[in-house]
Amino acid sequence: MAKFFGNLHLVLAAGLVLALLVIFAVPANTIAEQAILRWLHLFFGITWIGLLYYFNFVQIPTMPKVPAELKPGVSKFIAPSALFFFRWAAALTVLTGVVIAWRAAYLVEALIFKPGFVLIGIGMWLALIMAFNVWFVIWPNQKKALGLVPAEDAVKAKAATTAMIFSRTNTLLSLAMLYCMINFNGG
Repeated sequence: MAKFFGNLHLVLAAGLVLALLVIFAVPANTIAEQAILRWLHLFFGITWIGLLYYFNFVQIPTMPKVPAELKPGVSKFIAPSALFFFRWAAALTVLTGVVIAWRAAYLVEALIFKPGFVLIGIGMWLALIMAFNVWFVIWPNQKKALGLVPAEDAVKAKAATTAMIFSRTNTLLSLAMLYCMINFNGG
């Protein structure tokens, strides 16, 4: 049992098989393609926001307490790996969300806040801002702060502060975004 659960890829594959069995054995109130897209959107969204909250609730507040000799374990191994999943989960959350809205024919209505689509429109815009922050502010600055790209110490410190501010901005935005996403009733 420990060998099975010790292999993340095997656990994920088994979880995918189980999910597909549920998807096809117990049909949702919508067509399978929509159900699968919504499921993927939720999975990627949980991964994205879960990592956002990990960084803000655990890693950022804990790093000042970590002894200097142990910090490279986080900055060289844990943070780069977490940031990989963080940024790709953000991209895939946005991509699946756009596909869902496009397939359900409310993408434009939501983005321009047409009546009946205001709530989801706000959620979508907040998510787009957050994804922009991930890819174009947080990630470039984290690469400097973590030493993944060459930078002087002063530049690294400024980059770490910028990444933290935009990460906290995303945490702030995520609360309203989540409310909008879960309370949209389809127009």
